[in-house]
Amino acid sequence: MVRLCCLCEKERAVIRRPKTFEQVCRECFYEAFEQEIHETVTQTSMFKRGERVAVAASGGKDSTVLAHILTTLNAKHDYGLDLFLLSVDEGIRGYRDDSLETVKRNEAYYKIPLKVVSYEELYGWTMDQIVAQVGTRNNCTFCGVFRRQALDRGAQLMKADKVATGHNADDMAETVLLNMLRGDVARLGRCTSAITGEDGDLPRVKPFKYTYEKEIVMYAYFKKLDYFSTECVYAPFAARGFARDFVKDLEAARPSAIIDLIHSAEQFRFHAQSEQRLLQPRTCERCGFISSQPICKACTLLEGLNKGLSKIKIQSSLEERRGSQKASAQCTAQCLNITPVHDSASLEASRALSQSSHDEQRVTGGHSACCRSSGTSASCTTHTFGDNNEEGQQPLCCKQEQCQDRQITSANVQCMMNSDGFVRNGAETHSKLASHVNAEFESLSTS
Repeated sequence: MVRLCCLCEKERAVIRRPKTFEQVCRECFYEAFEQEIHETVTQTSMFKRGERVAVAASGGKDSTVLAHILTTLNAKHDYGLDLFLLSVDEGIRGYRDDSLETVKRNEAYYKIPLKVVSYEELYGWTMDQIVAQVGTRNNCTFCGVFRRQALDRGAQLMKADKVATGHNADDMAETVLLNMLRGDVARLGRCTSAITGEDGDLPRVKPFKYTYEKEIVMYAYFKKLDYFSTECVYAPFAARGFARDFVKDLEAARPSAIIDLIHSAEQFRFHAQSEQRLLQPRTCERCGFISSQPICKACTLLEGLNKGLSKIKIQSSLEERRGSQKASAQCTAQCLNITPVHDSASLEASRALSQSSHDEQRVTGGHSACCRSSGTSASCTTHTFGDNNEEGQQPLCCKQEQCQDRQITSANVQCMMNSDGFVRNGAETHSKLASHVNAEFESLSTS
């Protein structure tokens, strides 16, 4: 028996929406997906007619779908927006240069202008040079701060009124968790806002606030959009990876957990004095861009890089955290079969050996495999390749908290149709997703 779409009741259902569990046909999914984003735009008064909007474009699935959706809705509902793409070249060889080629193809396809700004021209440093200076454990701090300001600078150069980013519901849920773990209650309400920075010259908007990442991937796949699926080579060292894993586990047990986290944060109310202090607009005394302090974080980090202080500070922190590094070295020894070391010089050599070994185990898409063994380790309780193992890939076996390489760093390579726990090669997302879509929903026509 063929199962029909629950919306039109005419066409065969091919998708079970992770967000609502509705079984819908392809066209009804397109319509529902676009309509929900349109409602977010209109209910939050996100845009005004005649505004010039910079669409932050990295070439990934979120920004590519965002460019497609805004172009579609702008024409369909007559928003009256002047759209252009804005990309940041962080200077990550073998990653960003490839993703920018995807952005350039989308520029030609959607016939909207593209502006590219780079770390090198703005700050005098590429991200590869920064990592060589500070190491892999703190590089995401530099990249995040510089990228946010680079978007502002690029948008200002293009005289944009707003910047639209592809942050989705999963991203917001992760940010809520991170702010709660930091005890940063004052930011909980702001981090879930569809519009931020309204008091400044360049507000940012998030049309995907209530849009699940899985549905974004399904939309991109069925629409055959051109996007870059490989994860950043430095992403395995990002702290956000742990929050991402936790959100995925929550979603597997209860799909509404993502939206529930967002709604919970929206209900937070904090002391008026704290709110006033948080929202008080300032500008950096050096660069003139928005900042909560007299000197913005970007200028502070840049000064440290130029003086070499960042490396000195990190070396000092390593000495102070020697106790915790011993535990980390023991975890590395268990995963990579090397001898734990405890003095500073040997610890640096151990870290270099660990990174080299992990680089050898890295699979396409930038995902590192934490275990050297070919079989499932006794410590493996979650996130294994299992029967879906592909040649050359190793199980993600380390569940210990001290290990920095255990997380699955890209939700893009996790199963987008249901939470079955297997990982697929980032470069083969389309073909693997296609076969899984067919297998997953074949039951809709036979059951």
